[in-house]
Amino acid sequence: MMAEPMREHDSTSVQRATRGVGDCSGRWYGGVIGGHNVCWEKFARYFEVELKEVKLREGYYVMNPVKAVEMVDENTICVAAILGSTLNGEFEDVKLVNDLLIEKNKQTGWDTPIHVDAASGGFIAPFLYPELEWDFRLPLVKSINVSGHKYGLVYAGIGWVIWRNKDDLPDELIFHINYLGADQPTFTLNFSKGSSQVIAQYYQLIRLGHEGYTNVMENCRENMRVLKDGLEKTGRFNIVSKDDGVPLVAFSLKDNHSHNEFEVSEFLRRFGWIVPAYTMPANAEHITVLRVVIREDFSRTLAERLVIDIQKVLHELDSLPSKLTANVSVSVDHKEVDKNGTVVAKKTALETQREITTIWRKWVMDRKKTNGVC
Repeated sequence: MMAEPMREHDSTSVQRATRGVGDCSGRWYGGVIGGHNVCWEKFARYFEVELKEVKLREGYYVMNPVKAVEMVDENTICVAAILGSTLNGEFEDVKLVNDLLIEKNKQTGWDTPIHVDAASGGFIAPFLYPELEWDFRLPLVKSINVSGHKYGLVYAGIGWVIWRNKDDLPDELIFHINYLGADQPTFTLNFSKGSSQVIAQYYQLIRLGHEGYTNVMENCRENMRVLKDGLEKTGRFNIVSKDDGVPLVAFSLKDNHSHNEFEVSEFLRRFGWIVPAYTMPANAEHITVLRVVIREDFSRTLAERLVIDIQKVLHELDSLPSKLTANVSVSVDHKEVDKNGTVVAKKTALETQREITTIWRKWVMDRKKTNGVC
């Protein structure tokens, strides 16, 4: 199906949000329904639009299509599906959302559309999963955005949006200027901006073409599998990400009672790796994960090297006392009996924490002496 594109280059996904911010009958008090994504939170707050967020749960970190469609009412601007979750790279089921929403629109007489936030997946799905229906093949998908500075292989600052046809972008949201010598339509939240990213995107599209982008994405997927297999072989991690989706690996420790994912992230920095650790959103905030996004320049060699360095970090952490727990029994009168039967004063929580801090400080200083660091 052909669509009539209107180009937009911008710096945030907020500027690419849905069909013109409530152009359904011009209702600015309408709502947007979607899964967890900070760009929608910003959009809702900045434009005073109600955001109905479909809550996640442990083991299911994307929007539930059934729950999303149940939340649709007569004031809903659109349902926003994410093709490539920030949390674990998983694609949301846009086709199921479309099918359920068609039935609801028939029952209610509404015309609620879908916007697809394909910031990452828009440059992945067409090349790795061409049979996947998520785009304008689905009748209710009215607009799609994608970030060129992610898998479009352009440096930061470029985003694209395409509407199904011109009628889906109201004329009142387009500004026309002519002080540059000719009529120029504009639909952005910022004005003066360099065109270098646009030129770079055109260059990549012409240089690589469909075959080139397919080769790049297939290589990213293969390196993702190498990293995933290496982490699984350690026996220390649960893999949270999916095989199909954005080529990334999100993983968590099977046992984080002694040391957690934030410590792993901190220690990896000493090997030159910046691997973010973060908690999941509401209803799953007790889950902490590490995430590695596989890009074009992340080779198989680097994937294997990262696994080796993670194993080194785990070995070092295993040799250290826990930062979170202390092997001290609790008693009401702050006294305990040692192995010889002698009653001794029990350490307070503060004293225990100071002791642990002292041990860590000594260990760090010893490491610096060994490595010759001043």
